[in-house]
Amino acid sequence: MRPQIVLFGDSITEQSFRSGGWGASLTDTYSRKADVLVRGYGGYNTIWALFLLHHIFPLDSSKPPVATTVFFGANDAALLGRSSESQHVPIEEYKDNLRKIACHLKECNPTMLIALITPPPVDEERNYARTNEATGTYAKGCIEVAKELGLFSVDLWSKMQETEGWQKKYLRDGLHLTPEGNRVVYKEVISVFNETRLSAEEMPLDCPRQSEINPKNPEKAFQQKCL
Repeated sequence: MRPQIVLFGDSITEQSFRSGGWGASLTDTYSRKADVLVRGYGGYNTIWALFLLHHIFPLDSSKPPVATTVFFGANDAALLGRSSESQHVPIEEYKDNLRKIACHLKECNPTMLIALITPPPVDEERNYARTNEATGTYAKGCIEVAKELGLFSVDLWSKMQETEGWQKKYLRDGLHLTPEGNRVVYKEVISVFNETRLSAEEMPLDCPRQSEINPKNPEKAFQQKCL
């Protein structure tokens, strides 16, 4: 069985398997090497994500994921008094929820690679439920939790704002990603994976290449190569 990589998050993760999405790009990179599973839930914050942990990551699994990306915060950062206030989670509670998610994942598999991804920046002209400044506070909190727990992190909020015109280049509606924005996420996540044992180039294929199969004795290649 191929190792599994789980993408756990909100709508930005849920939409990651669309054409040009960062999840789809990861699936292509790990073709025949690992199964990339999307577990994205539109509109979810970290409070609601906690209810999914035992369902998605059962503690008694015989084959837990080798890696999980945790990509929440965009909804937690929604402001009180605005249209999406029901999604709001106070910053300290958000950080504590990330700790709970990470601890559960480590309990599932102590060697699991866990990467916390910050929410992206917000274009306030097109998304009135959030401010970029408030979202930045949640991004900072995400990075702090990652450092505290010794986890990998992707500071998407800062990375995207390094590019002039990021508001339109990376965000299609002020929050969700354009194809260019998806490419940023993919590059940052694959960079983390490449630092570890999960470099796709170094992982074995699950079955022999066609060139390794002798038509007169195909069984030998499958005996030697199939995982």
